[in-house]
Amino acid sequence: MSGILGGNAKDEPMHYGEIYNVWQASMVAKGAISFYRAFLNHAGDHDLKKILSSLIDQAELEVSECDKLLTDNGIGTAPALPDRPQAKLEDIPVGARFTDPEIAAKIAADVATSLVACSQAMGQSIREDVGALFGKYHMTKAALGVKILNMLKEKGWLIPPPLQVKRQETVNA
Repeated sequence: MSGILGGNAKDEPMHYGEIYNVWQASMVAKGAISFYRAFLNHAGDHDLKKILSSLIDQAELEVSECDKLLTDNGIGTAPALPDRPQAKLEDIPVGARFTDPEIAAKIAADVATSLVACSQAMGQSIREDVGALFGKYHMTKAALGVKILNMLKEKGWLIPPPLQVKRQETVNA
């Protein structure tokens, strides 16, 4: 293959969809860092705090990698949010506190949504390195999603959709 889209993928220009996906991933990760740190202030459960810490670490990695990719391609990055101060759970009024099951449900939904976003970004990428970057994020988020699901089940926090207990018999006419 020759031309502008041949050779080393890192030397190829990013198309507008790739730029937007990388920029948006960075922006979403910056927001996630902020509100997952707030959730850490509200969380009481040790396992939930460990998963929140893992999600923060992953989001910080994504910010670093996405912002580097953007900067290397001459594109500005989204602004970072200010750091949150730490707070003690006991200092947060009960009516203003997020409960552990609420936090767990929110992070489960976030991970599910991010899996779809990563898949979409992979499908839109023509630069192999950009597609691979979102593939890496997808695999990590899938693993975190399994941990979250197991925690939800173990803690009794999972609210399943209606379950099919009895199947209707088919009628042959």
